[in-house]
Amino acid sequence: MKRNDSEHERTMLQAAFVAGWKAGSVELPYLLLKHYSQLKLNETEVMLMIHVMALKEKEQKGFPTLDELQGRMSIPPEKVIAALQKLLVQGLMTIDEHINPQSGLQSETYNFSPLFERLAGCWYDDMIAQRNEREPAEPAVRNDIFSIFEKEFGRPLTPMELESITGWLDKDQYPEQLILAGLKEAVFAGKVHFRYIDRILLEWSRNRITTVEQAKEHSQKFRSIR
Repeated sequence: MKRNDSEHERTMLQAAFVAGWKAGSVELPYLLLKHYSQLKLNETEVMLMIHVMALKEKEQKGFPTLDELQGRMSIPPEKVIAALQKLLVQGLMTIDEHINPQSGLQSETYNFSPLFERLAGCWYDDMIAQRNEREPAEPAVRNDIFSIFEKEFGRPLTPMELESITGWLDKDQYPEQLILAGLKEAVFAGKVHFRYIDRILLEWSRNRITTVEQAKEHSQKFRSIR
């Protein structure tokens, strides 16, 4: 019987602890923790904002007094005032005025909407940067390689020739510089046509040649043997 009472007491204490933990948590924007240095904020200013948000969320104090804020911080009052002024001057928060329609009493509250707008801008910049990393500038590279081939051939490329270059890049996964090295080899040999270039690239692939330097060494050895 005592064992059951002990287990019941333990369960109740655990439930009380979890309930207390949940009651003591405050929702914070992750982007604030990630980007506050980009907004030129220091840890003291961020901690001050966290206290203001917590007082508003948990104690319904939208405009806490200086004494209330200073009582939760480990810095002197003048630094609390300086931090508040900086946040207001930089436009990261505003002070909104409200009038109760029934009582006519006026109240004030801190508004962090400007901060969230700035953080949204940081999020957008991150998204664009990640998109650019996932999407390398292939079109510009391919336009360059096509124009180089047309210059060496002295004419516009045919659709089949364009398809051949695209196949080397996409299907065969030949590096662009290696394809251009194959073109130079064909020009040097006086055999400027796609079948010859394709044979060169295939020969290099069979010999596990993946760089221009390796291709040059292979060509020099081949010429010396001949």
